[in-house]
Amino acid sequence: MCNSYMSDFVKVTEQDSRYRHLDKMTVGEILTNINREDREVPLAVEKAIPQIEKLVAVITDNMLAGGRLFYMGAGTSGRLGILDASEIPPTYGMPYGLVIGLIAGGEEAIQKAVENAEDSLEQGWADLQKHFVNEKDVVIGIAASGTTPYVIGALKKCRENGITTGTISCNPNSPISQHADFPIEVVVGPEFVTGSTRMKSGTAQKLVLNMISTAVMIQIGRVEDNKMVNMQLSNEKLVDRGTNMVMKQLNMDDYDKARALLLKWGSVKKAVESVQ
Repeated sequence: MCNSYMSDFVKVTEQDSRYRHLDKMTVGEILTNINREDREVPLAVEKAIPQIEKLVAVITDNMLAGGRLFYMGAGTSGRLGILDASEIPPTYGMPYGLVIGLIAGGEEAIQKAVENAEDSLEQGWADLQKHFVNEKDVVIGIAASGTTPYVIGALKKCRENGITTGTISCNPNSPISQHADFPIEVVVGPEFVTGSTRMKSGTAQKLVLNMISTAVMIQIGRVEDNKMVNMQLSNEKLVDRGTNMVMKQLNMDDYDKARALLLKWGSVKKAVESVQ
């Protein structure tokens, strides 16, 4: 069903590697060449900053108005979205369900491939409907190739229903960009291992996701100065980090007192505000 508008689309991500005879390389040569390729990724991301900035602005506005952020993809792209979404509550103290990651094939696909899961044009929208997606939300489709039917079908339905859409892909003028209000294209070129988009393309997607979620959280007030003042105190490392933050902000010398204050109030922000 998608083939009619994808048949002539040239995927840079699928072009032959610039390197030959990888199996003849020494380990040192393999690692050096991978590293050489990886250096191109942040430069490609830099070119996309104006696109990323526009998407961050609309996500921030929608989230402040009560909306949510959805990531959706298949395979590596889907897993990267789930990873970013899962880190928002512990890092910024936001409720679960504010940033949601969806992957073609469901939870089973997080750890292993689910055959043909990404090929359905209908399933992505069905998965969004389970979360009662609405016009306050923003949906970002992630696909290195830019051709994943699971993502394209969902984005198309989102736009039909007045839901803001964004995309992260690694091919120029990709099909998913045609269904995005705010497309982001980070063109990193052929992979070291031909077609292995978990490499440079996956790295690029991860960098962009870091930028989007971090910038949004800062914009909605979840960071003060350069500190994660709303992080969840879910382990001793974070409690220790939070205690030191409280001590610094309140100019305290007593570690135990600062720790007790932090644990009483549950966050650095609330602990500091209770004294000031």
